[in-house]
Amino acid sequence: MTIFSFVSDTMTTIFEAIGILRKVFDKFAGKEGDAKTLTKKELTELLKEQLGGAPPKQAEIDQFFKMLDNDGDGVVDFNEYVVLCASLALLLAP
Repeated sequence: MTIFSFVSDTMTTIFEAIGILRKVFDKFAGKEGDAKTLTKKELTELLKEQLGGAPPKQAEIDQFFKMLDNDGDGVVDFNEYVVLCASLALLLAP
C-alpha cells in the first residue's frame, strides 16, 4: 500500500463519516427555527434518539448546550455539532 493509497482511503472514510453526521444533523435542525442550526430542544431530541434511553436531566442539557454553543448565539451550528461528535468518539474509542 502506498502512502497515496492510505491517504486516499482515509480521506474517503472521513468524508463518508462527515456525510453521516450531516444527515443526522439535518434530520433534527430547523424543526423550530433555522435549518442550519440546532436549538436546545432539537439537540435534546437528537441525543435521545441517537443515544437511546431517557433524555438527560434539564440541568445536564443546559450545561451541555452551553459547552457546545461556542459562539454564544443560543443555537448549535454544524461545526459546533461536529466538535461534539468528535469528542464523543474520543471518549468512546477503545
